[in-house]
Amino acid sequence: MAELRELRTERLRLRQWRETDLEPWAAMNADPQVREFFPEVLTAERSAASLAYFRAELAERGWGWWAVEAVATGEFIGFTGLDPVDEEMPFDGVEIGWRLARSAWGHGYATEAARAALAFGFGTLDLPEILAVTAAGNLRSQAVMERIGMTRDPADDFDDPTVPEGPLRASVLYRITR
Repeated sequence: MAELRELRTERLRLRQWRETDLEPWAAMNADPQVREFFPEVLTAERSAASLAYFRAELAERGWGWWAVEAVATGEFIGFTGLDPVDEEMPFDGVEIGWRLARSAWGHGYATEAARAALAFGFGTLDLPEILAVTAAGNLRSQAVMERIGMTRDPADDFDDPTVPEGPLRASVLYRITR
């Protein structure tokens, strides 16, 4: 068990998951707009399993996919974090990612939380590079990647082997170095 790192920004707290996060997390994952660039929406059971997995990884490593809470209200609004790239991917490294409830879109929260995660990855974990992956059509996430200083080389684009055949399989890879 590692010391759990909690990250704070002016408006956000990236923290360990709580049982009270399950209902809004499941609602997010059942929202077709939030899951637009994923193969499917998630059942409540799959959302619960992912929450338990994220919680265990944070407890074990001290970092991972943190729950994101709005400081002003204490409301759970999504997740942001860092995680080793899945073994099935055609590259290695640590990736950054985020997913927010629709009500949290358009407030700059993804960018703010991602900047905190990048600072942690470079400053605390001493990572040389951090990656980000999204479906080629997910222009909102690509805009966040660009706002946080990441760049894309179209030669790195790939078909995500973890996504079934179809339009969501075409993926882009962004990078940022320390």
